[in-house]
Amino acid sequence: KVLPASKVDKEAFSYYRDGMSAQSEGEYAEALENYYEALKLEEDPYDRSYILYNIGLIYSSNGEYVKSLEYYHQALELNAKLPQALNNVAVIYHYQGTKSLEQSNSEVSKTMFDKAAEYWKQA
Repeated sequence: KVLPASKVDKEAFSYYRDGMSAQSEGEYAEALENYYEALKLEEDPYDRSYILYNIGLIYSSNGEYVKSLEYYHQALELNAKLPQALNNVAVIYHYQGTKSLEQSNSEVSKTMFDKAAEYWKQA
C-alpha cells in the first residue's frame, strides 16, 4: 500500500502515525491510546502486525515483559517474518533466562535460553 484508500484506512493510518509520534517522544500512554484506536480500525493483517509490534515495544520499554510477549506473539501470528519481533522475543527470553540463572533456577534458565536461541535463529 502506498496511501490509505478508504476513509477508515486513512483514519487507522492517522492513529498509527500519531502513535508513532507520541512513542518517539516518550509519551507512551498517548501512544498506546492511538495504537489501540488504530487496531480497532485496521483490517489488513500486515499493517495490524506492526501496530501490535509497537504496542509490544512500549510494554517492553516499561518492563512489562509478559504483556510485551503477548503483543509480539500476536504480531508474529499475523506476520511470521517480522524480524524485529522475533529478535525482541528472543531478547526477553534471554533476559528471563539470565534472571532465572541468578535465582539458581537452572532448569527454567535453560528453557528460556533455548527459547531465545530458537527465536534468534528465525530472526
